[in-house]
Amino acid sequence: MRLSTCLHQFFDQYLPQIKGSSEQSVKAYRETFSMFLPFMAQYHNVKIKSLKIDHLSANLVLSFLNHLESNRHNTARTRNHRLAVIKSLGKMVRFMYPDKRQIAENILNIPQKRALKKLIGFLYPKEINKVFNAVDLGVCQASCRLN
Repeated sequence: MRLSTCLHQFFDQYLPQIKGSSEQSVKAYRETFSMFLPFMAQYHNVKIKSLKIDHLSANLVLSFLNHLESNRHNTARTRNHRLAVIKSLGKMVRFMYPDKRQIAENILNIPQKRALKKLIGFLYPKEINKVFNAVDLGVCQASCRLN
């Protein structure tokens, strides 16, 4: 089966009707595939319109994700977002094309990359004052004198 047919179903039926995805989500998903499809075509040395579902593989997806990090300098968080989009396609393939279940399972088994979380992103003035008030400055001054 042609990948283009599958992608039309993905964007026209699966995302909006079955999953209930917002227009903004669909737009973000399209952005991922606008990068993934040319990469996939180059990876397999075929034209985009010649791509088939069978061209999907875990190795292809991992190569794409590595490309995002090394060539496009994407963070692990952005990489994981792109992976989630591709996994969503895998879920649709598993749901709508049971004969292609193994392809989908291989993609769905790709783990997300660990990303560092920001410790504190933002504090309101009241929260900053709570932090300052929680510190006993007398103890800090005494320990600083000892050193």
